Amino acid sequence: MSRISARLAAVKDRGRKALIPYITAGDPHPGQTVGLMHALVEGGADLIELGVPFSDPMADGPVIQLACERALAHGTSLRQVIGMVAEFRKRDAQTPVVLMGYLNPIEHIGIAAFAVEASAAGVDGVLIVDLAVEEAADFIGPLRESGIDLIFLIAPTSPAARIQAVASQAGGYLYYVSVKGVTGSSQLDVASVEAKLQEIRRYTALPLAVGFGIRDPESAAKVARIADGVIVGSALVSEIEKHQGQAQVLPEILKGKLRAMRRAMDNEGVPS
Repeated sequence: MSRISARLAAVKDRGRKALIPYITAGDPHPGQTVGLMHALVEGGADLIELGVPFSDPMADGPVIQLACERALAHGTSLRQVIGMVAEFRKRDAQTPVVLMGYLNPIEHIGIAAFAVEASAAGVDGVLIVDLAVEEAADFIGPLRESGIDLIFLIAPTSPAARIQAVASQAGGYLYYVSVKGVTGSSQLDVASVEAKLQEIRRYTALPLAVGFGIRDPESAAKVARIADGVIVGSALVSEIEKHQGQAQVLPEILKGKLRAMRRAMDNEGVPS
């Protein structure tokens, strides 16, 4: 069982839902990323999605696009991101880490080399936004051999045949995109999300985590009632942008933001 599967099973056994924060590696500065990862864990993160900065993040909205620009301005590379995970592992051997990004940086290193290096650093999963399941064959073998889960996105428009294809190749969990749009979108229709999750569950036993459009404790709590995991990204990255010059207080700000979501998801003072 992978570290991701083990953690999600443990969360479920405790009667809770997984809280999965996303930040972009290297934002606001590469030297701060590992500290922010530890702060997220202290704030209640069960897993961490760590974004690999890319020059053309087509699935991301303006908030994460700007985060990528800030990270790239400091020269943050995929190999540096892998190194950040290795540094994180010196203090935390338990929290699963998923790298989320795009094909080009991985192809530049080489699929097999990337799988070996990422695994050695302690990476548990990879979500490649622009990798279609039909084109994933070359990735599946090396990643599985290295013990890395390949995580896929499912969209509101994904038909049954595509859901089946994705479910047959995915590992760790499935990432359901709750809205038709880019990251940071706000039109969250919980009833529609619930209906689609019920459809997806007919084809897989993998945990279903929901992202896009979750920005506050109330929306996190609503999604937690229907999903196995709640993914929050742009709301955290917005705080990094606002406080990028305040390195001393930024970890506490992210920790507080995440703790509020964790309390709401655990039904402590949740609006009905």
